Order: sequence, then C-alpha cells, then structure tokens
Amino acid sequence: MTPAQIQERVLYRDGLMLIIDKPAGLPVHAGPAGGPNLERHFDALRFGFPKPPSLAHRLDRDTSGCLILGRHAKALRKIGILFQDGKVDKTYWAVVVGSPPAESGRIELTLSKVSNKTGGWRIVGGNPDGQTAVTDYVVKGRADGLTWLELTPRTGRTHQIRVHCASIGCPLLGDPQYGGPEGALHLHSRAISLPLYPKREAVGAVAPIPAHMRAALGACGFTEAS
Repeated sequence: MTPAQIQERVLYRDGLMLIIDKPAGLPVHAGPAGGPNLERHFDALRFGFPKPPSLAHRLDRDTSGCLILGRHAKALRKIGILFQDGKVDKTYWAVVVGSPPAESGRIELTLSKVSNKTGGWRIVGGNPDGQTAVTDYVVKGRADGLTWLELTPRTGRTHQIRVHCASIGCPLLGDPQYGGPEGALHLHSRAISLPLYPKREAVGAVAPIPAHMRAALGACGFTEAS
C-alpha cells in the first residue's frame, strides 16, 4: 500500500481522530511472526502531526470498513472512554448462509476463547463463565440461500458477530472457522459514529462496500441507494 493509497482510504479527519476504510485481508497490526499490516502505513496519516496516529480499536484481518485511529495520546484516552462506556455506535453488514429465525432480533450469548493442541484458537459460545456479548440484527434482504444482515454489536468481543451469527444457524459467507463456506469473509464495518464533542452532534463515517461483497449483496437487493 502506497502513502497515496492509504490516504485515499480516509473517510473522516479532524484534530482528534481519523476514520479509515480498512481493506479486507490485512491485519491491523503485526502478529508474532511479523508480516504485512496496516499499522506500518500510519506514518502517511500524520497530516502535519509530529507522530502517526494509533489504533483506537481493532477489526479482524478479514473484516473491512470503518476503523478509528486516535491522533495523539489525549485523543486515544477520550475515544477509549467512549468505547468503554458503550457510546460508540457501530453498524456492520454481513452476508450469511441460511436465514435467521426472525426478521429482527437480539442474540445474547456469552463468548469464551478456547485454544487447541496445535496452538490455534477459536471462540465458543454459551459458557456460563464467558464474557457477556449482545448483538442486534435486522434482515435487509435475501437471495437463494443467503441473507443480508445489518448488525449492531452492543458489546465488543473478539469474533462476536461471527460466532453469534453461527449460533442462530447463519454462519457468515467465507467463514469456515465458524461453519461457513470457504472464500472471502463477507463482513463489513459499514458505519461508525461517536459523540466526540459534547456540544456537537456525533461524528462518524460510512464505508463503501468492498468489491468482494458486491455480488452477494446485489443478489440480496443492495443498491447504491440502500
């Protein structure tokens, strides 16, 4: 990714934060083995500030869309409190296999991380000692065997949407880890907003639909006016 390419992904910018459109398939930071990651490109997002911005939260490697960066330490603390207090509104779009039990609903299922013998891990639901996790959903469209969902996570657990959708019999398209078919993950952080300034309306952004999701969303009824 060139400096110009990551700058083109800026959806919102002010003195405290940036919102960028994260590409699918790129982790936000380097793992234990290193490798390509989004953070290594943040120097191109200084826009005159002495230091590059930092991550205010995370998205999975294969999830695309709205990602907030704080431009300095004070901003990161302020944004972190808003996340902690549940004041950040997040909207995700997903294409799932199958159909949920109702046109809209709430999924409440605790989540726990479980490691396996090979050093990998996955998230499982239903453990009474797990972390509380809540996701609201609305059906926005359907195609043969597929459903387009708008999801609002009320908590921010690892793999929350992926596990919650699988728990109601609707694994995400491209999510074999949780029962879906192989392919690109069809999960997109469509919009995000937060009350960053007390005397102003919430600020935020809407991320365009990534190329790999357009065909499935289009089959389910998505248009540019959606």
